[in-house]
Amino acid sequence: MSRQRDPRPQVETKVCASCGREMQWRASWSAVWDEVKYCSAACRSRKVTPTDRELEATILALLAQRPAKETISTSDAARAVGGDGWRALEEPARRAARRLVAARAVDIVHDGRVVDPSWAKGAMRIRRRTAGS
Repeated sequence: MSRQRDPRPQVETKVCASCGREMQWRASWSAVWDEVKYCSAACRSRKVTPTDRELEATILALLAQRPAKETISTSDAARAVGGDGWRALEEPARRAARRLVAARAVDIVHDGRVVDPSWAKGAMRIRRRTAGS
């Protein structure tokens, strides 16, 4: 059985520097596509803070303490960084996890399967990236 080629044109993509979601080329960005770093005005104003970098480092440190196939939750990283105010860091921890996926350091999994971080919702489970993923 031969595979048919996908008739849809391939659209160039990038990963947002702030939220880690994939963004697709748009005609309105055609003149400045090389300079586009953020997917929205909210991400452009939020940027990446020192707390965001601390969450990334904490995710990697928590994973390093566990066996290779073990997972952690984004709330684990938020608790480690935020203490009693950890709930305010839930979404920043999700963004940190998505940026680490873009850096090919971790995978986001759901029911044991790797999922697209741009579409993952709710509590995220994170594991170290394996050779086959």
